[in-house]
Parts: sequence; C-alpha cells; structure tokens
Amino acid sequence: MAGTQAQIPNAGDWLTADFGPETIVCVRGDDGQVRAFYNVCQHRAMPVVTGEQGHSKRLVCPYHGWSYDLAGKLKVVPDEADFVQGSPCGKLNLIEVKCETWAGFVWINMDTDAAPLRQFIGPIADQIDTYPMDAMVRTHWVTIEGNFNWKLVQDNFNESYHVPFVHPQTKFVMEYAYSQCQFDLYPEGHARMFMPGAGPTKQLRGGEAETLEMLREELEFWELDPEQFRGGKTGEIRKALQKAKREKGASKGFDFSTYHDDQLTDHWHYTIFPNLSFSLKPDGNIWLRARPHETDPEKCYFDMWYMTLFPAGTTRYYSQSMSEWVDVSVPAPHVQGKWGEVSAGPGIDQDVSVWEAQQRGLHSRGYKRDYLAFQERRLRYFHENLEKWMAD
Repeated sequence: MAGTQAQIPNAGDWLTADFGPETIVCVRGDDGQVRAFYNVCQHRAMPVVTGEQGHSKRLVCPYHGWSYDLAGKLKVVPDEADFVQGSPCGKLNLIEVKCETWAGFVWINMDTDAAPLRQFIGPIADQIDTYPMDAMVRTHWVTIEGNFNWKLVQDNFNESYHVPFVHPQTKFVMEYAYSQCQFDLYPEGHARMFMPGAGPTKQLRGGEAETLEMLREELEFWELDPEQFRGGKTGEIRKALQKAKREKGASKGFDFSTYHDDQLTDHWHYTIFPNLSFSLKPDGNIWLRARPHETDPEKCYFDMWYMTLFPAGTTRYYSQSMSEWVDVSVPAPHVQGKWGEVSAGPGIDQDVSVWEAQQRGLHSRGYKRDYLAFQERRLRYFHENLEKWMAD
C-alpha cells in the first residue's frame, strides 16, 4: 500500500512511497490511470521527483533535464543530437512497477509476476468491500522510526495474547479472552481476528464505573443513557449499541445497511501478508504498515493511518476510535519522528513501547526460540509463509 487515491485526484498529481532502499513514484496520467515507476532517471540514476507528493505536467530529472510524460515515456532530452549511439527517446523509459487502485488506496508490487491484488488477498477483499472505503478520509498520518525489525510489528498484530498486559484498559470495553474470540487463517499468509467490543471482558470483576466512562461519548452520541447500564448491566451495552446504530444510523448520517450487527460494535482485525495490519470499524478504520529500514535490519518505519467516515452532510466529527474531533477540510499532517518523539495514539503507543526492548532481547544468549500458544497461530503462520516466500 503506497498511499491514498485522495492524494492524487488529478492528472499530474504524484506521490512517493519508500520501501527499503527503493522509492516508488505513483502518478495519475492524463487518461486518469494511476501508474507507478521506480523513482530513478534512466540517464544517471537521479530521482526524477523529490518530496512526498506534488504535481507535474511531466516528470523532469532535476540533474540533466530528461523529461518523461505521465506514462513514463522519455520525451525530451537536452542536446539530443549529441548522443552518437542514437537518441535515448523511444529507447529508455521509466521502469514501471505493478500498480492498482482499490478501496481508496494506491497499491504497488515490485514483483512483475505478482498476481492481481484481489486474487492475492482472496476473501479479505470481499469483506473490505462491505465498508465505504472510498468515502473515508485520512485524518491521522504518523510515521515512527524505531530500533526494531519490521517483523516484530507484524508479530505483535498477529496475536492478541499481549492485550491484557500491554493494553490493560481494554478489559473494560473489549472481550479479549481467547475462548471468546475467533481466529482465521487465509491462503497466502493473511489472517483475521474477531474480538467482541462495547463491553467488558467476562473475566472482569467490578469496573462498572470505568466501562461506563470509557463508553460514555459513544453511548450518548447514539442517544443511550449510560446510567441505564448501572447495577451489573454493562454486559447489555453491546446489543443496545447495535440496536441503536441499526435504528438511528440513517438519521445520524450513516449507511450501515451493508454491515451485520457484529460489525457495528466489534473489533475486526486483519493482517495482509507481509506488512499490513488493519482494524475495521463502522465509522472508520486504522491501517498499520511496517517498512524495512533502507540499510539497517535492526530498524524499521512504522506507519499509522486512521481513515474516518464522516456522517453525511457533516465536516466535523468526534472520532470515537481516536477520541478527538476531526475536520474533513483539514488535511492530515504527516507527523514523523523517532519513537519517543511522536505519538500514534495512546493504544498504538502501548504496542510500540515493547518492540525496542524485545529487539534487544532477541540478541540475548539466554533466548533460544519462541514457544507459542495455539492462540498465537497467526504469528506462526506469518513466519511459515515468510520462510516459504524467501525460499522461493
């Protein structure tokens, strides 16, 4: 996943995506199609664009002025007659990368023999299609450079065994007991998990006040009185919220007709092999991307995008998931920095907080290998598929 289609709505708009040592430029052509190329001039390897996104009628190398059209064809070369071996125009073009647009995003693959995107992710594509992805707006965009390998990020989001300990606050609003959750493995290394939401775990004793306070904003938005769930009734919140969202969704500016009831309250978490994780929610979703560092396997880049579904006719909305007001007219700034300097939100920060220490632990003479529980089978499946791809 390279970026959002909203970043490049018009012909000549481009964005760049860094993956390891490579930078890919994705540009919308005059024909409306989005194409992707290695961001390197065929003359002497200078990047043809610099920056995160921009607009150009042509892609012109800043070093010697070689000019490519929006389809990557070399059109203009200064001093063309001086090339005794013949003009490079018509011979040298930008090297294209497989590119598709879907679900509001721009997707790329540097493997020229790769299967089409929907074929690769299989049934996950149909499940994502039930959400109005094209209508969602990126309201949060954070990149953290951390001293940990990218695979630790994927390991973390391929299991929920850590949730009670890394995210202790979730016991008031989420069912994390593995016996109450569902874990599924899909072909090609993808996986998903369902965790009931909008209520406390069955393992919780007490905590009524905390549950009601954490869910207060959402309950009141859907015109439910938190006080009605006092006296041991917090277990009724989930069904009550599902009913309220089903009955009042249209009047609040939402179309929930393609969702079933569990999608209105629960946590639907997916991993797309090899480096994407995301959770789908009725009013938005969070996408988490791990990218290898360009030179150091002890480091990586971790990206968090939050996509918000604004109610119809509104420009401002209180995001229940991010616990803050967001504005559709304000583009999300790209917040970048090293771990400890920037935040990806309180919940995600809790995840990030363990990875650097874990990276150091992996080098310890006292650690031999993992010893996994059955509920961690998505993690094992990730590494089995990674080994298979590396062997091929």
